Amino acid sequence: MTKILAFGDLHGDREQARKLAQKARDENVDLVVICGDFVNNEDDVSSLLGLFDKRVLIIPGNHESVATVDFLSELYDFKNLHGYYYKINDLGLFGCGSANIGLFQLKEEEIFQTLKKGNTALNDCKKKIMVTHNHPSGSLMERFSKFVPGSEGIKKALEEFKPDLMLCSHAHEAHGMEEMIGNTKVINVGKEGKIIEI
Repeated sequence: MTKILAFGDLHGDREQARKLAQKARDENVDLVVICGDFVNNEDDVSSLLGLFDKRVLIIPGNHESVATVDFLSELYDFKNLHGYYYKINDLGLFGCGSANIGLFQLKEEEIFQTLKKGNTALNDCKKKIMVTHNHPSGSLMERFSKFVPGSEGIKKALEEFKPDLMLCSHAHEAHGMEEMIGNTKVINVGKEGKIIEI
């Protein structure tokens, strides 16, 4: 069993970052998963994410670049999941950051191919978690926002790779929402975060 604290959409909220870092310690999690948009438009990230003393997996949102995530990964020994994977016990995680709108956006085929690249190495894992910033098109989450569309690339990845769980954020109005898409449980972890045991 692996215990995870997952969150996204901090948008520079240092007080919330402190609360989440304490929650990770109190809950004694194995991993912290950050689903992007931890800053606003590439704002200063100092003292925001260095608070976490657990293993951190991170992807960019549409408010920060892959270069920023690479920098933080090197600075704090985080694992950048954008186009990559991570294995712990019999669990594999893979991810794609950015979104189909915003400052740092990807085309739908790029989103799918990025997820495919990370998923390729996880055939030996009993369970898989797909980590994205955006939510899938056709989801209930998509209906909660008038200006944040779901992603066709993510929907295609869900259908093809069939992860057990998908974690995302992005649509603020849908924070905390959980739904089943096929056999995959999709959770919008949001700013408050979610403890998951898998």
